[in-house]
Amino acid sequence: MTPSIRLLLVDDEWLVRAGLRTMLSGQPDVDIVGEASDGTAIRENVAETGANMVLMDIRMPKVNGLEATEALRALPDPPHVVMLTTFDSDDLVLRSLQAGASGFLLKDTPPADLIAALRKVVAGEPILSPAITRKLINRFTEPGERKSRADAQFGQLTPGEQRVAVAVARGMSNSAIAEELFVSVATVKSHISHILDKLGFNNRVQIALLVHDARPGEVL
Repeated sequence: MTPSIRLLLVDDEWLVRAGLRTMLSGQPDVDIVGEASDGTAIRENVAETGANMVLMDIRMPKVNGLEATEALRALPDPPHVVMLTTFDSDDLVLRSLQAGASGFLLKDTPPADLIAALRKVVAGEPILSPAITRKLINRFTEPGERKSRADAQFGQLTPGEQRVAVAVARGMSNSAIAEELFVSVATVKSHISHILDKLGFNNRVQIALLVHDARPGEVL
């Protein structure tokens, strides 16, 4: 069963927040617990509301989404962060993912797709397709530098962890990975946990970014 979503909306435009609230408030598994106009008091906002997910604009006038995401990383049990962006113009997207965001959505994402994406994130699944991940990497980082760094990090993983990492980069769920690799779901979760701890990552999106750099030919 998908966990319930306790959602904090963070956007400097009140019309955007109002639209999101209208769109999401009718969902039985979504509880909008608070709103904020920027990330100035993001840690306090999360602590006061008990939010387990933050839907956050990247570009805000005071404390932007990147800075707010980085602040949330210091919490003992940080919420999932999903960024709102205009993809083609926003140069903070990749940095937000590297800071620990679970993914990003375009502001014109259809309501059904938005709701489905939030449910996927709260269940622990990434919301970036391999194609979007590759476009982000190519747009914002230097190929030689990131390949060298990724090779070193990927080499720290055991063969079993590498196989799971590649499957994560393909956008596969834990159950699908378990079926493909002939292991239990618990084993898949254990491998993912070890990868995150070993490399200092926060989520599956960062694993996908690593694999796209280190083993692009294995991501089908």
